[in-house]
Amino acid sequence: MRLTALAPACISTLFLALPVYAAGSDSSTPPKPTETSTECEDGMVYDEKTRTCIKSSAALIDDDSRYAAVRELAYAGRYDSAMMVMDTARTPGDPRFLNYRGFVHRKQGDLDTAMAYYRRALAADPDHVLARSYMGQGLIEQGDLAGALGQLREIAARGGRDTWAYAALEGALRGMPTTY
Repeated sequence: MRLTALAPACISTLFLALPVYAAGSDSSTPPKPTETSTECEDGMVYDEKTRTCIKSSAALIDDDSRYAAVRELAYAGRYDSAMMVMDTARTPGDPRFLNYRGFVHRKQGDLDTAMAYYRRALAADPDHVLARSYMGQGLIEQGDLAGALGQLREIAARGGRDTWAYAALEGALRGMPTTY
């Protein structure tokens, strides 16, 4: 059932019992892009060891480093560069990368593709609360507040109530603007 037809007072009543948590309460806090991490050309990542930009396909870059770069690039709005880095991942089916493919597509306005990637991330890891949060935000954009609330409840049920992912989706359900 879509809640978009409900009066705003009814919608806000749904969320009165939901606690508010400060962003940053877990390791899923969005990164604050640094000048060095976002100054690299597309397809390049900043390597802390060498303090230079190197190709994301370089053998010395592991998927954890690629993931960190993807997050920073995505939050900095450098979606094409984030996709280029993800394209070099050794484990492209990693739910973290699938989630960020969804994030990038959602931010670029392609909600159907975004939802497909979120579903793939959750099929690989049903406890991936950040994918649930971003999926919920996409559902809000589609007008499916009941679906978004379902994702918020899933995050809580999977032990994520005290996470940034929960706080971000809960805030989005309350109508707070989000850049995530």
